[in-house]
Amino acid sequence: MINYVSAQEAIAQVKSGDRVFIHGSAATPHTLLRALEARATELKGVELVAISTLGKLPIAKEEYRDSFYFNSLFVSDNVREAINSERGEYIPIFLSEISKLFEKGILQLDVALIHVSPPDKHGYCSLGVSVDVAKSAVHHAKKVIAQVNPNMPRTHGDGFVHMSKISAMVECEDELPEVIYGSRVTESDLVIGKYCAGLIEDGATLQMGIGCIPDAVLQSLGHCKDLGVHTEMFSDGVINLLKKGVITNRFKKKHPEKVVSAFAIGSRELYNYVDDNPVFEFLEADYVNDGRIIRTNPKVVAINSALEIDLTGQVCSDSIGTYHYSGVGGQMDFIRGASLSDKGKPIIAMQSVTKRGDSKIVPFLKQGAGVVTTRAHVHYVITEFGVAYLYGKNLHQRALELVNIAHPNHRDALEAEVVKRFGSRNHFVR
Repeated sequence: MINYVSAQEAIAQVKSGDRVFIHGSAATPHTLLRALEARATELKGVELVAISTLGKLPIAKEEYRDSFYFNSLFVSDNVREAINSERGEYIPIFLSEISKLFEKGILQLDVALIHVSPPDKHGYCSLGVSVDVAKSAVHHAKKVIAQVNPNMPRTHGDGFVHMSKISAMVECEDELPEVIYGSRVTESDLVIGKYCAGLIEDGATLQMGIGCIPDAVLQSLGHCKDLGVHTEMFSDGVINLLKKGVITNRFKKKHPEKVVSAFAIGSRELYNYVDDNPVFEFLEADYVNDGRIIRTNPKVVAINSALEIDLTGQVCSDSIGTYHYSGVGGQMDFIRGASLSDKGKPIIAMQSVTKRGDSKIVPFLKQGAGVVTTRAHVHYVITEFGVAYLYGKNLHQRALELVNIAHPNHRDALEAEVVKRFGSRNHFVR
């Protein structure tokens, strides 16, 4: 007999000054967070730790500044304002290393709030579509509070948690947050997608995140054969390629025949598709994002994006100047893993300009900007205007390559900056 309690009764275990882990992405535990918010007047200085979260988070409002403090491992849009105020902070760290913060006691967790599937006949719940760092949080937190939801898929892999590990269980039937990018793909995204697809060989192993460009890449891969997937996350774009037999995972050295991921975000169709589907293995991020594991697979193609990139190839993807916008995430884990893979290709793919028309290829990164991927790690940069290959090129050559794929409206200004910095473009540059 399962002893369920109310959300209010479960959250009563949280005390002032506690450090509380919040399960992330599509597993964001909104029923528990609403109950925690309701206790705001009686709680002080509760530190909230999370990677990406989805959905509205009223608990991040200014009015709760004395009750809750966000110490975030990734900056989602629902906490961005709080992180850039006195109500929060951002911890820059590779996704592959977050679990070490819990294991080593650098971030000692008092409570973990998680979102799981109902227990099976053996008493095991599943962390569903977000195993990533949640499994480690469950293992190291002093108390684990779970919202138990039949809408959470039961996924295969590392994400099983026995009822005996859970301090309190709360029933809910929340719909999982859905994020669907396929309908938002633009013509420019499709052009970028085709450039990326042109670099992907049969038998390659793919890593790509969520967004319009990854969806555009996946839409352009119908001609390929026997692709594999080993990625920190995936979305709906993989479903059609699996159904068409384009993704078979035949040639992967690690987990052949399986799609390997740490988490997934997408539509209800995606969540239904991964439910109890042994084709998918949801594993912990410290393993999935381990460069030693990534490089074992053949022809790893890692496609990531950037907020801006300077003329030497330095990639900023977590901040706009000093304004924290996103996070380090797994970009460097996979850029490095792909570069060390046999015939691997690390790619930075992005629109050439912002929504305001400002160039994303710039002479210098904004003051205070964070370098997530160093210029020594960058190989391919792709915009809607072409492919720049930077690996093995000197700073002057790199700058010229990047000018060639910048938006035409900005090329003259960038050319002038190249000459100003490096001199004549014909000076020992081939």
